[in-house]
Amino acid sequence: MTKPPLHTFHIPVMGLAYTIDSPIRVAQYGISSVVSIADDDLIEKMRNFYSTKFNLPYEEISQKFHDYRAQRITSYLNLVDKIVKEKFDSFKAELIGSKTAVENYIAMLPNTSDIKKGVQSLLDDGISFKENIQNYIESHLSPGLIDVNIMTKLDKDNFEKNEQLPIEFNDAHAALRGFANSNLESSVVLSAGMNPRLFSYFENFSDFFPNLNNELKKKIILKVSDFRSAMIQGNFLAKKGLWVSEYRIESGLNCGGHAFATDGLLLGPILEEFKQKKDQLIQSAHELMTKVLQQKQIYAPENPLPLKITVQGGVGTAEEHEFLLDEYKVDSVGWGSPFLLVPEATSVDKATRELLMDAKEEDLYLSHISPLGVPFNTLRGTTNEILRQKRIDQNKAGSSCPKKFLALSKEYDPHGICTASKKFQDHKLEELENIKETMSSKAFEKAKFSITEKSCLCVGLANASYLENDIKIKGQAQGVIICPGPNMAYFDQEVSLSDMVSHIYGNKSVIRTNDRPNLFVKELKMYVDYFRNEIENISGEITNSQLKKWNTFKANILEGIEYYQNLLSPALYFKNDLNKIKNDFDFYRLELSKIKIPTLELA
Repeated sequence: MTKPPLHTFHIPVMGLAYTIDSPIRVAQYGISSVVSIADDDLIEKMRNFYSTKFNLPYEEISQKFHDYRAQRITSYLNLVDKIVKEKFDSFKAELIGSKTAVENYIAMLPNTSDIKKGVQSLLDDGISFKENIQNYIESHLSPGLIDVNIMTKLDKDNFEKNEQLPIEFNDAHAALRGFANSNLESSVVLSAGMNPRLFSYFENFSDFFPNLNNELKKKIILKVSDFRSAMIQGNFLAKKGLWVSEYRIESGLNCGGHAFATDGLLLGPILEEFKQKKDQLIQSAHELMTKVLQQKQIYAPENPLPLKITVQGGVGTAEEHEFLLDEYKVDSVGWGSPFLLVPEATSVDKATRELLMDAKEEDLYLSHISPLGVPFNTLRGTTNEILRQKRIDQNKAGSSCPKKFLALSKEYDPHGICTASKKFQDHKLEELENIKETMSSKAFEKAKFSITEKSCLCVGLANASYLENDIKIKGQAQGVIICPGPNMAYFDQEVSLSDMVSHIYGNKSVIRTNDRPNLFVKELKMYVDYFRNEIENISGEITNSQLKKWNTFKANILEGIEYYQNLLSPALYFKNDLNKIKNDFDFYRLELSKIKIPTLELA
């Protein structure tokens, strides 16, 4: 029987490396975290590192091995699982042998936790403590989950010499197979939208189908930005006989990494829709799934399986955390960027962590450095930015592209090429040079920058872990890329794990500024700025569909502001800051009114 989670927060995936070993660091305390399984090269090096650290046997899985990518992922996840279980057993033994350890541990649990109250009663009783605490721990405590993340867009075709390999050897497909073949009993988080071929591939693995006890050994989590997307993707999987166990709602803009803006839909109204329509989501998927399972002659549960709704993106205070749990009845709240300042929880090199601590609002920005062509939250002053500019100044723009995970463009190579690579940028810069005479100098420089600003995320997002663990970095220097959300600006010191957890649960604060805006206000500002930028940077002919999109975007923001004002009018939440929050909503409503949508006549 699955034990209930010990915590009301989780640590989402961050980059390629920042949470690559977070379960090894925090799972023994019941904290769940998410490992990226996009980079099998990083994963293999981390398997070597931890095998050595824990005196476990290691045999390299080289690229000469058949299906090496999936094998590397399976082997690493099995290793993480083994280490977590051993650390959890050691931690339980420590608790049984020390009242002080027990007191320190329950101080980390939510104040409303029944387990915290149960352990405290044993401490207060004092009689037969050791025997009773052992029984209680065995029946109530469990390690945090070792979940994994697959970005569905990272599903590049792969080749052996010049022969294209079957679809199941595509990057995301191989990653899924690596997870499916592992010993883990946890979830795969699918982010960045629907990939029908990948979603269909789940049918090949029995662990994703329910057993006779209505349990799933491996579960599916969908990261979504609105209810409509959740319904479409969830029903698509249900038609394959697959159940989505969790919808992980993420703010479209107020998040780390790639930012997928909604059509002006704000987080509060999105969460409200999920709360109101959760039963619809469950029933729709259950009916579709059971029908398919019966056709497949696979056991079909009579009643719907459990479904969780969780949220993440920009949360920074205990009050915001509690509000999301209480108002929207979510099952967990994701805390990402603040944990980059917790060395016990995430893999970040010292220099990058210091850069994060010094970061102000203006240093955290929505960039276009991602080769995927999706806006990407990043930080000014990284070593990657410095090295990239140095190559541009030397007329050597672009990366050597050693990993090719983002080699998705077929414009110059049928095998795929990354837009951050030197090969791609050389082509583009040559084409630009050929039409230079037809352009103004300003237009030329803008076009040149749009080509050369792309960065090698594959290497840059992995290097921090190599640097922290003294693992040799080979090839062209790329430096470190870090992708925190805007919330990072309000956290300015290195924090212990216990202090960060205490901050989340309202037992202390690690924020030393009074200028941090409410998470809903911050997101609203970002959407207004995003909308203004869209209008001000119009290029080409304006179409009716574009005008319709802009009008819908603006209308959704206005509806969101009205929703928040109605929600907060009883003054049940954020009492100390309520006037400021309401004034901020009024301010951004006025700012939005100043943004004029062009008309076809004017265009």
